[in-house]
Amino acid sequence: MKYMESILYTENLTRKFKNGSNTVTALNNVSVQIEPGKLTMLRGRSGSGKTTLINLLGALDYPTEGKIFFQGEEISKWSERKRDKLRRKKIGFIFQSVALISTMTAYENVEFELRLAGYPADKRRARAKECLEIVGLGKRMHHRPIELSGGEQQRVAIARAISHKPQIIFADEPTAELDSIMGLQIIKLFKELVEKEQITIVMTTHDPSMIEVADKVYTLEDGVVTDE
Repeated sequence: MKYMESILYTENLTRKFKNGSNTVTALNNVSVQIEPGKLTMLRGRSGSGKTTLINLLGALDYPTEGKIFFQGEEISKWSERKRDKLRRKKIGFIFQSVALISTMTAYENVEFELRLAGYPADKRRARAKECLEIVGLGKRMHHRPIELSGGEQQRVAIARAISHKPQIIFADEPTAELDSIMGLQIIKLFKELVEKEQITIVMTTHDPSMIEVADKVYTLEDGVVTDE
């Protein structure tokens, strides 16, 4: 696939960290291409580099070497202010720990995300409700996280991530704290979002059972892509 057809791609990405007097190479010369409107999975054991890679792709971290391009623009050298604007407007995040605000209802969590993204005030209420309906929580929107199951909480996190209509969503081990049945339901929801909402999703996983539904899989081992 040509780079111009990718929503996101990297060139020879390397990330090194200082650990006392030692230097640890978390990623080494990694080049990946993310197709728009697809579900791409980054798989690998703990310590393989997949979380480091997803943080770089999502503009949460800077590479030591190499380049990252989003919609044709090199973002790896952008200022933090410019990258922050990119994250708020065009990127959504879903984390292993759902990171919902415990004092807010499901609806309020999603609406708050819309405020942060600068979504038009007169459209926030309808959009928050719409997103909760999309993830199957229309009847649970006024419940707080403590009143929801783990799977429901993750669905709220997904509704929050898609609320501002991002071009791409990054999900770091989104099913790790769920049982296998609930985890597969979340992956099924991801597939529906890709197909119906035309959202691009990149997620990390160490669960082999998730791989079958992916459109594209990159396997990482010791900071290197070992196959595609």
